[in-house]
Amino acid sequence: MKNYLMSGGATGIGAAIKQLLQACGHRVVVMDLKEADITVDLADSASRAAAIAQARQQFSGGLDGIITCAGVASHFPDTGKIVSINYFGTTELVEGLADLLVEGGRVVLISSNSAPQCQAPQLVEAMLGNDEAVAVAAASGESGHNCYSGSKQAVARWMRSVSASYARRGITINAVAPGYIETPMTQAVANDATYGEAIRQFVASIPAGRPGLPEDVANLVEFLLSDKASFVCGALLFVDGGHDAMFRPDQI
Repeated sequence: MKNYLMSGGATGIGAAIKQLLQACGHRVVVMDLKEADITVDLADSASRAAAIAQARQQFSGGLDGIITCAGVASHFPDTGKIVSINYFGTTELVEGLADLLVEGGRVVLISSNSAPQCQAPQLVEAMLGNDEAVAVAAASGESGHNCYSGSKQAVARWMRSVSASYARRGITINAVAPGYIETPMTQAVANDATYGEAIRQFVASIPAGRPGLPEDVANLVEFLLSDKASFVCGALLFVDGGHDAMFRPDQI
């Protein structure tokens, strides 16, 4: 049995990951706003710190892996909170618990195949500067789409920037970039007056001919957590039915 801490396990991708890991006999402690073992508001720095302290108590004997699934989508009404939850709620959680990871530990972050689409590079740089107040202020003049895609790009770039130092400690860190996955969050976006029609067209264009399922992502995450992925580190892996390759065939 291995011990995992995961943010965002109530619904969708997080719930699928939790169920798969538990079915394999592992312990999964979920950190989330509701239906969680550790309650946290990832938009609030003090709440994040308190939740990390609770997690450190629960995993004082060591931690085998961290999975960050909690996040909000582009239709979320507060763009600053998109940045706080998706980026700082990921990086602070990992950094706050990384020293508890055992040798051979795993970190898997949830990015998005929309990460390359961000049209606000200054917002991404503000997040990577790790000053939350500056990043939130930069988000105030941006669209929800730029804040969402920008936060997911920043997560992926942060992962890449720390991967070598983690690897030297015997820990792998990778990110998964889902495309359209049928979850309550994506359904809310599909029903949104601003983004709904674009989402429906987006889904219809998936080369694989179907939307993704939470289990598609969970299966990849389970692999990245396993011993079979011990030489995979610093990778951003797309789970999107071929969408990113279709949109960006000349880029890797």
